[in-house]
Parts: sequence; structure tokens; C-alpha cells
Amino acid sequence: MASLIARVTATPAALALLARLRKLYGPLMFFQSGGCCDGSAPMCFPSGEFDVSETDVYLGNLDGTPFYMGREQFEYWEHTQLIIDVVDGNGGMFSLDNGSGLRFLTRSRLFSDEELAALPPT
Repeated sequence: MASLIARVTATPAALALLARLRKLYGPLMFFQSGGCCDGSAPMCFPSGEFDVSETDVYLGNLDGTPFYMGREQFEYWEHTQLIIDVVDGNGGMFSLDNGSGLRFLTRSRLFSDEELAALPPT
């Protein structure tokens, strides 16, 4: 069952924007922002442009694009599945979706007890 459960998923609209950005910028990565300038938003960067450290948690990938979150923030979100979606508006000023007329948005749902038990350790 563990292979069927993902800590992070994406809607078809998010995957379409991701594919569009990948054509423009090449390989990409996500980091779930914990606040500050752009609030709590999924930030999309060219691969390697954002330095991931040992204090960050790899949550999975979206169509081959790795997704990370800081460990402290993960401690609050570890019981939820992140669902990356797209809505109209401006993206975070450092994120590649900025200026596209669309922005990535994180939605979430709580894992069931069974799903939590089946998740691999992070």
C-alpha cells in the first residue's frame, strides 16, 4: 500500500503549468515556502537554483520534479497530503510561475490512520 500513497500530488492543471515551465526553463524543483515574503506557497525554481540542505525533507516528486519542505514546517504538515494546484493570480516573486497569470497553490488533506501507518519514514 505504501507505493500508492504520496506525500505530495498535483492536479492536472498544476502538472500542465509545470510542463509549460519545464519547456521554458529545463529541469525544475519545488520548495514549500514557510512564510516570509511570499507566504506559505509552493515555490518553483530551476533545478539546483535553490540550495536544499540536510534540514529539508524530500516529500516526493511531481512528474519528475522533486518537492522539498523545511523540517520544522514538515513537523506541522506531516499528517497531511499536499495537493499542488493552480489558480489565477500572480505567483511568488521568486517562483517561476510569477508572471504567467497563474500561481501554484498548496491544498491539503489529512491522511487516514491507515495511510499514516503505511507511509515510509522521512
